[in-house]
Parts: sequence; structure tokens; C-alpha cells
Amino acid sequence: MSPRRGSRTLGSVFSRRTLVWVAVIVVVLVVVDVLLVALALARTAPSSNGTPGPVPTFSSSPRSPGSSTAKPSATARAEPAGMVAPGRRLLSAVDGREAWRASSGVCDGTDGVVEHTVDGGTTWTPVSLGAGSGAVLALRAGTDSVSVVIGTGDDCEPTVRTSVDDGRSWKDGAAGAAGAGVGPDGLILSTGTVDSPCADPIEAFEGEFTTAVVCADEVQWRSGDGDWVGVPLVGVRSLADDGDSYLVARVGAAACDGAEIRSLPAVGVTPATKSTVVGCAADADPDGALAVARAGDAVWLWSGGAVLTSGDGGASW
Repeated sequence: MSPRRGSRTLGSVFSRRTLVWVAVIVVVLVVVDVLLVALALARTAPSSNGTPGPVPTFSSSPRSPGSSTAKPSATARAEPAGMVAPGRRLLSAVDGREAWRASSGVCDGTDGVVEHTVDGGTTWTPVSLGAGSGAVLALRAGTDSVSVVIGTGDDCEPTVRTSVDDGRSWKDGAAGAAGAGVGPDGLILSTGTVDSPCADPIEAFEGEFTTAVVCADEVQWRSGDGDWVGVPLVGVRSLADDGDSYLVARVGAAACDGAEIRSLPAVGVTPATKSTVVGCAADADPDGALAVARAGDAVWLWSGGAVLTSGDGGASW
């Protein structure tokens, strides 16, 4: 064999081997590239381990300093010791056109509200009690003046105030000028505070010689500082002085859907004393607070959001 031919054969072998290795390298590179692409796709694909969570949102409102820590409310507090029933109503008539009324309010809390009318109750004007206002525990008006008992402070300390200019100014009043009232410690009379004859008195009246208290389903009466006498009267809600008798408003009467008006003797009272029907205020709300007042033949009845009047002693409304 000639040396020249052998050289060609060896070169051909090297060329084929080179091509094979090149092909192998290309295949390896392709496989690696495929694997890298697959891994990249796997990383960017959504997770299949559960439902995707919501995208978080953030408020753009500025936050005040220190607002990240919650602070306890400063408004929560125990009920004041001097609590007067928020629904208590007071009413005092001067005549058929003029009257005064008050919502009691709460001692050491919401002040009472006093209002005045001179047009038969069509309109009512709020009256300021001045500095040191508080709960209104008693109210009595006359032709020359109006007086209230104001309870102030945690102990609901009662103070009498009187006005002689329709509430434009107030001064210290005489004991008993505002009549009797119901306070957290008992009945407020001209002689001081005394125990109530019943657990939850609704209303109190003090005259020159007698005292009467409206209780649940009865009227408690006494002469001077004598013993209390209970007179059963189902549904009684309010009482007004009428000289030798009381005018009483009660609910639940079979013959009256609103407030029945009755007359109860104010002298010589015994447990057997009977009351007599005077009339029926059919438009009165039997489920709400009631307050009745009398001045001569003029009778006023505050019921719900309305004030009813009678010009014949309560017989018609």
C-alpha cells in the first residue's frame, strides 16, 4: 500500500469521528436547553396547591401619630348613683293657655329640659336654667313665678330655684316652692327628703296639709307626717291637686282606650276610699309616660309627643 493512500484513509476516519462528536454535543445542548425552558415555565406557572389568595389592599389615608395602638374608650362608666328615671315627666298649669313642662334628665348626666307655652300647648319654648343645670326633680308654676328643684352632682343634691320673669333669670327659691319631687334617695318635700312609701314612686304631690304619691296600681296618701294610707287604683299614672280632691289619670280602663280621668278625695282617705270617673282622654297614649295638671277648670295632659287640654275639668278633650 502506498503511503499516499493511507493518509487519505486516516483523514477520512478523523473527519467522521469529528462529525459524530459535533452531533453529540449539539444534541446535548438541545436537551439542556429544553430542560432549562421547562424549568422556567414550571417556576412561572400558578401553584396548584390551593386557591390563589386575594391581592392585599392598602389604605392611602394618612395615619395619625400613635393610631397603631388601640386605646380603651373613655366614655364607658358606671351608672351614676343619682339616677332619675329618664322618662319622668313634670307638668304644671297656670290657666287654659299657659303651662310649664319638664323632662327630668339624669343627675350628673343629661340635664333636664324645661319648656313654656302661652298658646294652649301649640308651641313650646325651651327655657334655660342657667349655670349649674342638672336633673329637674320638681316643677310648680303660678301666675307670678315658676319654681323647680334641680338635682346636681353625683349625689343629686336638690336645690330650689325660682324665676319671676318667665325663666329669663333664676334665683334661690324657698323650700317647697316647687312642690314635691322624686329623687334617688326618696321623696323631696318642703321639710327635706323622706322615705317613699313604695319602691318605685312615679310622682309626688305635697299640699299644705297632705301628701300623695303615685305608685304602681295605687295612690299612697298621708296627712301631715302621719302614717301612709294606700288606696288601690289599677293603672294610675299621674295626679293633680284639685282642692279637696285629686284629679287622677290612669290607663287600662275597660271603657277608655286612652287615659281615664278620675276624681279621688284628698281628705279623710282610707284604703276603701273610692274614685269616680270624670272623663276619657281617648287620644292619650296608654303605653307612654303621662303627666296631668289642673288650674281651675283647665286640665292639661301630656301624653307621648302631644299635650291635650280640657276646659271643663277633664270631662271632654
